[in-house]
Amino acid sequence: MIKKLITVALAGLPTVAWAAYGLSLGSAPIYPPTFTHFGYTNPNAPKGGSFSLPISGGFDTLNPFTLKGDHEAGITSLTLDTLTAQSWDEPFAVYGLLAEDIELASDGLSVNFKINPKARFQNGDPVLAQDVAASFKLLTQDPAASPSYRFYWADVAGVDITDKYTVRFRFKNRNAELHMILGQLPVFSHKSYPQGLAKAPNTPPIGSGPYRLSRTESGRLSEFTRDKNYWAQNLPTRKGMYNFDRIRFNYVRDNSVRLEGIKGGRYDFSQETTARDWARAYPENLLARHYLQKHEWQHQNTAGMQGFVMNQRRSFFQDVRVRQALVFSFDFESINERLFYGSYRRSDSYFTNSEMAAAGKPQGRELELLLPLKNRLPPAVFNLDAPQPPKVNPSVGIRPNLMQAKALLLAAGYRYQGGRLIDKNQQPVVIEYLTPSKNFERVVLKWQRDLAKIGITLNIRVTDAALYQKRVNDFDFDIVSTVYANSESPGNEQFGYYSCQSAKTPGSRNLAGICDPAIESLLPNFAQFKNRADLVASARALDRVLRWQYLVIPNWHSNQYRVIYRNTLGIPARPPKYYAATEWALSTWWDKAAQKQQ
Repeated sequence: MIKKLITVALAGLPTVAWAAYGLSLGSAPIYPPTFTHFGYTNPNAPKGGSFSLPISGGFDTLNPFTLKGDHEAGITSLTLDTLTAQSWDEPFAVYGLLAEDIELASDGLSVNFKINPKARFQNGDPVLAQDVAASFKLLTQDPAASPSYRFYWADVAGVDITDKYTVRFRFKNRNAELHMILGQLPVFSHKSYPQGLAKAPNTPPIGSGPYRLSRTESGRLSEFTRDKNYWAQNLPTRKGMYNFDRIRFNYVRDNSVRLEGIKGGRYDFSQETTARDWARAYPENLLARHYLQKHEWQHQNTAGMQGFVMNQRRSFFQDVRVRQALVFSFDFESINERLFYGSYRRSDSYFTNSEMAAAGKPQGRELELLLPLKNRLPPAVFNLDAPQPPKVNPSVGIRPNLMQAKALLLAAGYRYQGGRLIDKNQQPVVIEYLTPSKNFERVVLKWQRDLAKIGITLNIRVTDAALYQKRVNDFDFDIVSTVYANSESPGNEQFGYYSCQSAKTPGSRNLAGICDPAIESLLPNFAQFKNRADLVASARALDRVLRWQYLVIPNWHSNQYRVIYRNTLGIPARPPKYYAATEWALSTWWDKAAQKQQ
């Protein structure tokens, strides 16, 4: 086992700090080889008690890897270990979990993972190299698997078993992050799906994680029981984590049911994403009866881009002027004030709330990346500041913006007849917003009225989650809400969002249907960056080009997590630097009553 921290610099690859205990892109890991636990955990947290929370929707399959079906929410994160565990205190750093040693080849074209001999599946079998290889092959080669896995690890040429505990991944090309994102591979026993995923549509995998799936009820409830013999519970990457004896997910399809459940003390924790409910639905005296309290936690996470994405596979959305017109038609300021109590900020970038958001005119390394594409990009990319979402002046309202939208539609060849927008075939323009939730309906109603003022009929279709997911997988929609989620270290997932290959692959994340030569040329930069500064420049270049494409009507974000939790829960002294509130609570909090019993 490698004990000494080594820095390896590879041509065309970032400087990578690597060792048996951890890897980090662009710098050394902040946790030393002698670290005993992450700083956002309590290593002395007691084990015991339970943790219950609501989950929106339902599930009809316990197989988390298939493209089809509504998946149960906890199986992957609670019952499966990965090769490495990611630190939430760093942009992108990983430390050993199933893998006790990692060796990146000097030419950058392969990586070896040596499995910890102590690792055990929940059926008692040891975790071996063959299980890692079988997991990877099933996720990337099985036709029934979600295509996101194939896109994410597309540069892997093959996987070899070099000995009982060592597996080697060979790469097609040098890739800055591939050796690290392979550490995110969910590993399950090779006995899990002997006939493939399609033959086991409702079968959970055999994992080695901290919990076992112990009970489910008709898509309405799933319960996990802590494995008291969990093999990794004293590793530095698991010390003080996964402390509850039982975790219960309660699935609710109606938000009013969720609200009543919270006020009735049914849940120990709930993250509130609706500003109106946060402001009005939780009287403090009512919460106090059930030992519940409200809290807001600040975070520094990249917010990505939430918005209404327009499907360019539909002819109406193929003209950028049409898409820009729809961006002008959305009145965020009024909606934020009237419906959200002014609690949100407008999202303005695909890397909102981060240093990776493009600003001003391109310069430095960002400009170097864009100049070779000058003939493929509109002059505005170079001559104007990165576009910002249009604002609405409350004193005059949305009308000036609608006039600009109307001018763009006329320039795109549309005409008006009897107050309705007419296409070249003399047909009125009718579009549909598809959603599985009524929460967005009240937001879209205001937009629907404003679009009618420029002759566009917007129909709102609220459907059940299963049909919604099928239509999205098949790209059978005009407009849907989506989030382009981005981490502090964006990488291969960008191909899934924006590549030409993903645009024609059902079930991919390329909902906009974008296939653009300039964007296609920028995407490899996320696999070939040399350092953090290079990655930031690559993100800014892509962000700038995407924003000039007007792919989405930008929505909103918050730099705070709004949570309601029972005050009988113990909380670590500090949160991580980059984190998701529910995941942090579920994995690092504890039951104070259990502490008293010990």
